[in-house]
Amino acid sequence: MNWYPTALPPQAGRRYLVTGANAGLGFFTAARLAGAGAHVLLAGRSPERLEAAMAAIRTARPEASVEPLVVDVASLASVRVAARRLAHRPPLDGVVANAGMVHTPGERLTSPDGNELVLATNVLGHFALLADLVPHLADGARIVSLGSLSSRLSTFRVDDLQLERGYDFWRAYAQSKIATQVFAFELDRRLRAAGLPISSLVAHPGYSISGRTPRVPGVNEPTAGARFADALQAAWAQGKHRGAEITLHALTAPEAQGGQFWGPRYAVKGPPTLQTPTRTSTDAAIAARFWTFAEGATGTTFALGA
Repeated sequence: MNWYPTALPPQAGRRYLVTGANAGLGFFTAARLAGAGAHVLLAGRSPERLEAAMAAIRTARPEASVEPLVVDVASLASVRVAARRLAHRPPLDGVVANAGMVHTPGERLTSPDGNELVLATNVLGHFALLADLVPHLADGARIVSLGSLSSRLSTFRVDDLQLERGYDFWRAYAQSKIATQVFAFELDRRLRAAGLPISSLVAHPGYSISGRTPRVPGVNEPTAGARFADALQAAWAQGKHRGAEITLHALTAPEAQGGQFWGPRYAVKGPPTLQTPTRTSTDAAIAARFWTFAEGATGTTFALGA
């Protein structure tokens, strides 16, 4: 596809799930995988937006093999329905846990299950989904979670993950992204300990914005004003199609390995490069506390057996 400057390894015969695939980073990740020959399940809340995303992919590549999976990751009931559907399908070669809230609410809101909404959307839904999906992943499968530079810019209240003692929209986002990274690195440790041939990695897309992204009808259609404003940030911003390349590298590159943290070479933009995550993100004691919390908040037992 002409949205992408670099080639992916051939993906024919492989199957991937990308959450939040109807727009943004998720769309360009799914489009690139489909363009390389994979069968891609595009997951999102809106059937109409998923159809628009699949139509855009098929317009560029009529032979693309894509299908929708309607799921709201903020709702545990929706996640469990989706997981049951996938359990009866051929195994997946990879999962991109991309869905999430970037523009967070100004006040504390809760999910249908009573969890803080940003945490529920960005982390807990994927925790519950992967707890059910891991047994149905193919040998050699990779799970890529979307991290963020914000993990370097905030503390982590592991004793107040629901932000009941104090909420602001920035902390809600940053803390959810730290939690995402904590979960992803701990998942890789537990997969290794269980002897399972599956890996978990983190990719952060730098500063990727819509106005620097190609126009895709029905998927990415920023106004002229938004494009002008985003063009003023060109020195330190990139399009979401470029940010997706970090995710794609972590998912498909032969040199990528479990437990790694990939990001843009120049922090906010640039080609994929291996980076060092924060100490909080890789702290095993913090991870154990988060894992226990997440199991309780989702009513899920995330057990990994050989």
